[in-house]
Amino acid sequence: MLIDHRTYRIKPGFMNQHLALYEEHGLKAQWKHLGEPHVYMFAESGAMNSLVHQWVYKDAADRAARRAEMMKDQDWLNYVKKLAESGLLIDQQTSLMVPAKFMPPIKR
Repeated sequence: MLIDHRTYRIKPGFMNQHLALYEEHGLKAQWKHLGEPHVYMFAESGAMNSLVHQWVYKDAADRAARRAEMMKDQDWLNYVKKLAESGLLIDQQTSLMVPAKFMPPIKR
């Protein structure tokens, strides 16, 4: 199992606007190809203006195949363009992680 853990920093004061943009233009296309995320949440305290989501894959090949299909989807590409134009995204960190052996399997 491979977990794609992503952390985004959003322009301060614009989290709701960013989430609305994603919900309207990106969610359907992304979930179509990647399935529902394991988590999709934003900071209520601590590192404010942070958004975290995790996607679960069988392995690196599964991740590569699903993401390649998503990158061919015009709806997804339109969202990526709208996000870039919005100026709401400050930066992104991506970590590919595997569960510790004592953790129960993630149910999808």
